[in-house]
Amino acid sequence: MAAVIVLIAGAGWWLFGRDNPEATARQVANAEASVELTPYPQQVLWGDTHLHTDNSIDAFGFGTRLGPEAALRFARGEKVTATSGMEAQIARPLDFLVIADHSDGLGATRRLYDAPRIAIQDPTLLKWHDMMHESPEQSQRAIGELITAASNGTLPEALRDPENQEKATRTIWTKHLATLDKFYDPGTFTPIAGYEWTLMPGGNNLHRVVMYRDGYDKTSKTLPFPGLDGQVDGLFDYMDAYEEATGGRVLAIPHNSNLSNGLMFELTTPDGGPMTAEYARKRAQREPVVEATQIKGDSESHPFLSPNDEFANFGDVGWEIGNLSLTEAKEDSQLAGEYLREALKRGLSIEQQTGVNPYKFGMIGSTDSHTSLATADEDNFFGKHTGNEPNGERANAPQNLGTRVGRFGWHYLASGYAAVWAKGNTRAEIFDAMMRREVYATTGPRMVVRFFGGYDFSDNDFTADWVENAYTKGVPMGGELSDNGSAPQFIVSALKDPDGAHLDRVQIVKGWITADGALREKVFDVVWSDMDSRRPVGGKVPGVGDTVDRAAATYTNDIGAPELQTVWADPEYSEGQNAFYYVRVLEIPTPRWTLFDAVRFGFELSAEALADSVSQERAYTSPIWVGPPATDATQES
Repeated sequence: MAAVIVLIAGAGWWLFGRDNPEATARQVANAEASVELTPYPQQVLWGDTHLHTDNSIDAFGFGTRLGPEAALRFARGEKVTATSGMEAQIARPLDFLVIADHSDGLGATRRLYDAPRIAIQDPTLLKWHDMMHESPEQSQRAIGELITAASNGTLPEALRDPENQEKATRTIWTKHLATLDKFYDPGTFTPIAGYEWTLMPGGNNLHRVVMYRDGYDKTSKTLPFPGLDGQVDGLFDYMDAYEEATGGRVLAIPHNSNLSNGLMFELTTPDGGPMTAEYARKRAQREPVVEATQIKGDSESHPFLSPNDEFANFGDVGWEIGNLSLTEAKEDSQLAGEYLREALKRGLSIEQQTGVNPYKFGMIGSTDSHTSLATADEDNFFGKHTGNEPNGERANAPQNLGTRVGRFGWHYLASGYAAVWAKGNTRAEIFDAMMRREVYATTGPRMVVRFFGGYDFSDNDFTADWVENAYTKGVPMGGELSDNGSAPQFIVSALKDPDGAHLDRVQIVKGWITADGALREKVFDVVWSDMDSRRPVGGKVPGVGDTVDRAAATYTNDIGAPELQTVWADPEYSEGQNAFYYVRVLEIPTPRWTLFDAVRFGFELSAEALADSVSQERAYTSPIWVGPPATDATQES
């Protein structure tokens, strides 16, 4: 479905006025060229690659009335007025932002809402128009009916004219691209062109964020690719065609895989056939990073898949019961196809069979907020949509997202952010960092994490120029090491968020495949706070403690450590083993947004919400792979 409502013609409200996007694009190119790049990545940039504005068909239907310009102003630190009327401001500006409005029906609901009632002839469109003006509840119902009609192929005839659809999409898309260029301040703040490709067969989430390296001069030559119909290989063909036609670059970011009911990371091709090297190679090429954490839960690991990992249950509650729309319950057998650690292991298995690993991806976090407000801060959480903006009811309120009721407001996470190691804050440098997977995810805190693999590290390497030396002696997160017959070494450094909590521990998660094809994993505690007193018991490091005052929604940094560093060699290395390693950093316990709400608005959380009102926020780095020397061009890229 590529339905875009075209109801207003000639009004000209979408026009650029006196702006000249081509001239702005030239100015942008000159500004980019003036940014001084460092010889190696020396700064971590913080951003959100998954934000929706009122141009998304569902966000507008849920009540959002803030557009891309407000979203950009908020992200760069300005105060804006939220849809609910309250002032909103992020405590620390972001460095980059991808506004990822849905490709299908781009701007459609706003156009229908704004259309003069007298000009709407189709009775179904008129009904939806009136419902959107009646109340937020009726507006959401109208959007549900519209999306269902699109999925069923029963849209009103006025929405099925391809020429009008393309015209309307192009109008909104080019205006949006021009807005991004106007807010682009190379070296300081980077808006990046993108959209959400919304493949969702039967309510199973196979969404991707499509993200470009380029500015208006190239992105204006394409249109967002419709996603409700088709398969992912169609998206890959679109990406190939864009690059061939423009000389630009584009990547895709699978997201929210925990609601795919096992379909995101399958062992087969999309049509159910055996996995081929060709398809595996294309997926590895087009999807270098994935979204590990966001508002709708965390996709790093799950207790069913990792029963020996006591920290594998973060953000699972409420999201493990079914697919995105709750139209299909989830079976335990489906979990392996939607959690990232298992997907990384599956990639090793596919590589053993085909010679190519389709799931050699890095990890980032992002919000998937539908409020135009990109914040993953627990004390400043504006929710999934306008009904979840701060109020005294949102934590305990039921969330009926489908035909089955089973989720509540407190199930939403204030998560997450994408951290990118770059040589400078430009579109090209951010994109290139994602392609080489030198990125990591956090659930919100801005902790600074470095991770390198090699064969010649020692504790003496932690000198003033240790990072530069690590680049010389090894590979950073996202890189690949050729097995040289000795145990790989890893140098890791984690620094607390300067405005946040102390750190509990740093773990290295290892996954590997045996010669006979068995998949294995193990979590190693490699450095933690108070190591002299917190000695492992039965191979497990005891808990760090808890300083959270539930009545006041506060905590203290009397426990934990501000910084943790170590050099670690795999004590269970086996020569010839094909393996991956990634870092997980845990903070000490801190209050969730639900506890902040309860104190701010003076209400009691439900027993279930109260039990989950404190958590240990975390970061996940991209893996480093160790195995035989790469021979496939895709694997080396």
